[in-house]
Amino acid sequence: MDITVIGRGHVGGGLARLWERAGHRVNGLGRDGGDASGADVVVVAVPGHTIAEALGKVTGLGGQVTIDTTNLYTARDDTFPSLAHQVKSIIGGPTAKSFSTVFAATYDRIAEQRVTPSNFYAAEPGAKEITAQLIRDAGYDPVFVGDLTPGARLLEDSSGLTRALAAQMGPFFYRYAAPGQL
Repeated sequence: MDITVIGRGHVGGGLARLWERAGHRVNGLGRDGGDASGADVVVVAVPGHTIAEALGKVTGLGGQVTIDTTNLYTARDDTFPSLAHQVKSIIGGPTAKSFSTVFAATYDRIAEQRVTPSNFYAAEPGAKEITAQLIRDAGYDPVFVGDLTPGARLLEDSSGLTRALAAQMGPFFYRYAAPGQL
């Protein structure tokens, strides 16, 4: 798969490395932007308050399957139901929200875990299977929480809980599974 990751920081750069190891072709774009026209999937890995600015520097966006990884640590602009909806308004393709409840600081330790860690995601039907595959290719077990509406906002609003837990134990993995699946 050809993946363009917009954002070269801990999240974007870390996911790019995981997917390259899994055999995908990854084009990482930084603050200067670039071209995403050859991408099958676009991953947005920038701070939530910079979505419009970051995507405004990228050409070739138009209808690709998109995964929004962003979080927001400032006041929310309620123009859109979620950050993922804002991303979708710019790129226009089937959209998912994922990788916003896991810690980039733990990416290098995924393979060491006794059981595969979980990663929540919400997705529109056209992005659901591709997102689940990229979650597996990054080393996680995908846990679907529902459609983009209301799932993306649910995941974004859970970041306070994630931060509260991390303040006590540091970056962590989580695992959700039905009885008998562990």
